[in-house]
Amino acid sequence: MPDVQTRERERPLLPCVPFTTVNADLVTAADIVAAPPRDEAPPERLGLALVVISTAQLMVVLDATIVTVALPSIQRALHFSTADLQWVLSAYTLTFGGLLLFGGRLGDVLGRRRMFVFGLLLFAGASLAGGIATTSAWLVAARAVQGCGAAIAAPTALSLIGDTFEEGPARTRAMGVYAAMSGAGSAIGLLVGGVLTDVASWRWVFFINVPIGVVVAVVAPRVLPKSTARGGRLDVPGAVTVTAATTALVYGLVRAPTDGWADAITVGCLVAAALLYAVFIVVETNSKSPLMPLRLFANRNRAASYVVMLCTAAAIFAVFFFLTQILQNVFDYSPIVAGLAFLPFSLGIAVTSEFVAKFLERVGARVFASLGPFLCALGLLWLSRVDLQSTYARDILGPTLLLAIGLGFTFVPLTLGATSGVASADLGIASALLNNAQEIGGTLGLAVLVTVATTVSRNWLESTVAKHGANASARTLTLESALHGYRSAFLVGAAIATVGGVVAAAAIRVAKRPS
Repeated sequence: MPDVQTRERERPLLPCVPFTTVNADLVTAADIVAAPPRDEAPPERLGLALVVISTAQLMVVLDATIVTVALPSIQRALHFSTADLQWVLSAYTLTFGGLLLFGGRLGDVLGRRRMFVFGLLLFAGASLAGGIATTSAWLVAARAVQGCGAAIAAPTALSLIGDTFEEGPARTRAMGVYAAMSGAGSAIGLLVGGVLTDVASWRWVFFINVPIGVVVAVVAPRVLPKSTARGGRLDVPGAVTVTAATTALVYGLVRAPTDGWADAITVGCLVAAALLYAVFIVVETNSKSPLMPLRLFANRNRAASYVVMLCTAAAIFAVFFFLTQILQNVFDYSPIVAGLAFLPFSLGIAVTSEFVAKFLERVGARVFASLGPFLCALGLLWLSRVDLQSTYARDILGPTLLLAIGLGFTFVPLTLGATSGVASADLGIASALLNNAQEIGGTLGLAVLVTVATTVSRNWLESTVAKHGANASARTLTLESALHGYRSAFLVGAAIATVGGVVAAAAIRVAKRPS
């Protein structure tokens, strides 16, 4: 018999609680199996524990976008070249995505609460270093270290929910809050970044993390259960190969929109990533203590959750980039007003996530996980109609609210699906895989959709000038060409979201009531 700590327990996607309603999509008492062993009884102050975990997740997610609005100010202050400015964002993305799996396994082996606190303190220290940076190289290095801290804190935060909340309604509600933070974090980052840049200084987009990270790190040991360090060997060959593979993939995707998909370095990175991932799978297959146990993918619901998360992130992540350009360049919004324009989106995700968490057990995970991506696709189709005569109230607010509802429908069941039924010893790596799917999906989507937008925009501008000459003003031609590119990107994003919806409808299943 395999050890109970490591044995995979195949259970339905939904929390295991008995139902009396006759419904083929609901779990019955006969389907209930013993939950994975817990390290310690949950603390009495569960609300405060959830605040700690959710705050950490929000801080990690919003830091991917909070800097975006401040980039022009950073460029002027630290004398970044236009080509090098992207590394303020890419340095964080590279280390965050590259080290996620290793960070998740560190929590499993060395203790999740301990690594959660360490990751937060590393993140806060790097934020302080970034805020006082006086050179471009200094800031880029600080952003890379921030990504390392985030790669440790993010997967341990999600796995700590499994340690803290009993499986069932309590964990479902906690996952709803966590999903709201994950979904709304990027939009909140744009809002906070705009406010801080306008009111204070670009340095405060980094300084704000310091007190929050320190406070959360100090409170965490008092409200979160102590997770036992399970020991065991770290899979160093697996960690090296998967980190190298993910870093090469992200670097190639970051280069593609600016240097082209046919660029030699871009192609070399993507090929190297594919080869390294193949080597990683071979290493994991033959390892006695694998970094990523391949048995995690044997569960149909879990594997589908990872794929749908990848598709959803790929479809949505670039929307913030495009809408920021539209609001500031077409509507002439200031950074702070552009940030405020995303507030309904953030609130929409939060409200929808709470609604889904409340009714998930009655309606079924498959319904929400399938409907969410389709709603996102409809929102993107709506956005593809934007033009120079569009207004925020008529053409932006409606589709962004539809996107918020779609993401709220999607994130809660996917978060539960990725962690439900996982042995306690594997919660960290299962959580890291979900975060990794979101990170890689967002980076891939941004690269593809920016390439689509840039190519369509350039071709339209060249064609228009060749046929009719530059009759319109240069600004009008530039804006019109940019909007043509954005509209095409939104259509491609809608197609990707639709793929996610199809996968969810076809692959996600919950246990049926026995006859």
